[in-house]
Order: sequence, then structure tokens, then C-alpha cells
Amino acid sequence: MSIVRTFLGDIDANELGFTYSHEHIVCIPPYWKERKADDLLLDNKHSSQKDVQDFADLGGKTIVDATAIDYGRCVEDVVQISKETDIKIVGTAGFNKSFLWEAAISERLKKVVGNYSTFADWIAQSTVNQLTEHVVKEIEEGLEGTSYRGGQVKFGTGYNRITPLEEKTIRAVARAHHETKAPIHSHTEAGTMALAQIEILREEGINLHYLSIGHMDRNLDPYLHQQIAKTGAFLSFDGIAKIKYAPESARIKAILDLVKAGYEDQLLISGDTARKSYYKHYDYGLGLAYIKKEWVPRFIDEAEQQHLDGEKLIEKFFVENPKRCFSFKD
Repeated sequence: MSIVRTFLGDIDANELGFTYSHEHIVCIPPYWKERKADDLLLDNKHSSQKDVQDFADLGGKTIVDATAIDYGRCVEDVVQISKETDIKIVGTAGFNKSFLWEAAISERLKKVVGNYSTFADWIAQSTVNQLTEHVVKEIEEGLEGTSYRGGQVKFGTGYNRITPLEEKTIRAVARAHHETKAPIHSHTEAGTMALAQIEILREEGINLHYLSIGHMDRNLDPYLHQQIAKTGAFLSFDGIAKIKYAPESARIKAILDLVKAGYEDQLLISGDTARKSYYKHYDYGLGLAYIKKEWVPRFIDEAEQQHLDGEKLIEKFFVENPKRCFSFKD
């Protein structure tokens, strides 16, 4: 039996059902809070819950919440939403990216990570093994001192660069994967540096079939996509509806190109809905219902115009592929 770890316990991967693979539900990122960037603060549990309920009402079953410690997790609020909506939620251990680490660590978090002033200080002053121990604890004991355990480990890198501190967290997360068997998720800024991340993971002995790489639709480069796919990693197209970055037609074309190249078993779809203005019940945005209600029918139509089985592909992207991607290593 393949196991997926949710906030409410370990489940058989076959129980996942229709899954969004990268979202943010309730979070108050310290970096953005310090800069009074209100749109980036998902700080109302009730508004977030209404959107999650919309997803549930459409038949959605599971959401992977990709919020790491440096992005202001509100673990207990998200757990309560899971209980009240009956949506299974997978939490995330590990880290995001370096510019977020300029933010101050709260007094509450200092009780968990130690008496450091900023996230950068913590990461810089810790050894790779100490950071590994922290990530392992988040998977095996609970996130931020709670009893709610993470279901994947995460690292991230910046735009067209990997800083020394980011490399440090990549290695820590890789080693935590070896110890816990938890799946790995990577943040790429604007879809850059994925191949460089992969080389570091290879140095750490990672089987790339346990890796998903985020934000692939921020860099719609078909050559890059195929080079990543050849490694066996999952590619996450998690910017659905963000037309400011690319038209939906371009995303769908990139996905279908990968399908035609034989990589349909390695694709994940989600929205990375991390702003009030993206949420329906915060600020009249498209919300968590959009992908399932509107994007899926459009994708099926476009796939079938190219003589592909659109419904079968949707089952792959939202059900079958998440079952494998988010399962703990045997």
C-alpha cells in the first residue's frame, strides 16, 4: 500500500481523489507582512474555508498546501478547514527561497527553531545536518510544535540563481527525504534553475521519481520541459489562471506537447492561489473552484481537438499522478 501523509493522518494513496497539487490556504508570510503587502496575506480562515468548500462542492477531495515555515504557515487554521470541509490536506515541511529569509522570526517560532533574529540567520548559523534534523522533525513529529505532520519536504531557489543558503537547504531537504521517505517538492522562481537543482539532488543520491518541480508554466520552454521530464521528475503546472504571465493557450500547448512526447504520467496541475485577489471569497477572484469548473472542460476540449483523450488526461493529472507523486518512498 502506498501511503500519503495528510494533516489528519496517513491514508492509502487511492483515497486521494481529485487533487490540487500546489495551493496556499491560510498563511501570513513574515516578509510580506513586514512590507504591508496585504494582497499576499491569506489571513482570514473563514474566507479561505469558503473557497475550499467551493472546491469540495465540485467533487474535489485533496489539496496539497505548499506553505513552508518561512511563508507563514497557519497550521491549526488549515487543519480546522480540513476537518470542517472534509477536504484532505497535505502539509509541507522544509523551506521556500532566500529573499523571504530576510524576515524576522516570531517569538512563537523561536521556540521551535532557536533564538535567531531572521530566517537567514537561522539557516546560516545551522549546519546542514541541523537543518535536516528540523525537517525530519516536521515530518515525523509535527509542524511548528503541533502534532500535525508534514506530507512532503520542500526547498526553493531564486530567479536564475542558487545562493549558498539555498544550496544548504536543498541538501538538508534531500537528506531529510532519505531519512523520512517523504516526497520532495521544489520551488523554482519563474521556472528557472530546475536543472541545477536536479544536479545537486543527484549529488545527494536522490531518485528523481520522488521529486516534483513547481512553476513550470512560468518558463514555457519546451526544450527545458523535456530535459526535466527525461530525469523522471514530475513537472507542476501550477499557475493556472495567471494570465499576466502567459495565456491559457500557451500553458495547455506546453502540457499537450509533453503528453505527445510521452510524459503524461509526470504532469501535475494546480493554481498556487496565494493572493487575496486570486481568491473568490477574499476579493472576488476566480477562486479554488476555477480549475475544476472552468479550466478542466476547456482542457478536455482542446485535447480532443488534437485527437487526445482529454478526460483520461484529466484523470492522470489530478488523480493518478498525485497518487504516485505524494506517496512516501517504499
